[in-house]
Amino acid sequence: MAQHERPTWWRRLTSRRLVVELSRFLLVGGAGFLTDVAVFSLLRWQALGLLDEEPLTAKVASATIATGVTWLGNRSWTWRHRTTASTRRELLLFVAMNGVGTGLALLCLAVSHYVLGFQSLLADNVAANGVGLVLGTAFRFFAYRTVVFRDAPAAGAGAADQPLAPGAPGAAAPGPAPSGLPVQRRRRDGTAPHERRR
Repeated sequence: MAQHERPTWWRRLTSRRLVVELSRFLLVGGAGFLTDVAVFSLLRWQALGLLDEEPLTAKVASATIATGVTWLGNRSWTWRHRTTASTRRELLLFVAMNGVGTGLALLCLAVSHYVLGFQSLLADNVAANGVGLVLGTAFRFFAYRTVVFRDAPAAGAGAADQPLAPGAPGAAAPGPAPSGLPVQRRRRDGTAPHERRR
């Protein structure tokens, strides 16, 4: 009895390549999160006196450094097998998609806090760092994979399928078009093999 074949979408979803990319993406994201927390805490540390009274500036600085870490990690490790045309375009799209992901977390927080009325610290954390983080992470992975680090067609991929012009190096010698019938050779006297000689 033949085994039931799984749908195409399921094979794509569970492909080894996708699983590896997702695993690396999550590890890089974790490194970026730790970088964000560490830099923010360091800048806010009163003993250093850097930005201990400017939390917003400290957060912008830590988020910027964390974005650089995740961009380098995803570019050089997660999706290093994908070719890109422009590093500048890649970085701009990465920052833009990262901003949209952050916006999703802020939207979840705003809806929970101001629309639904869940204003406790726990509710804010669940909305922003729970639901918002999951939605933002899912969006980032999809956007990075399909927009920022998208697959580019290999150079000359379509050229191999094009027929060579007659006379070009490697082109087949011109000849009669095949008719699907066996070719009959004539004898020296000009008669075909099925004809009797006179």
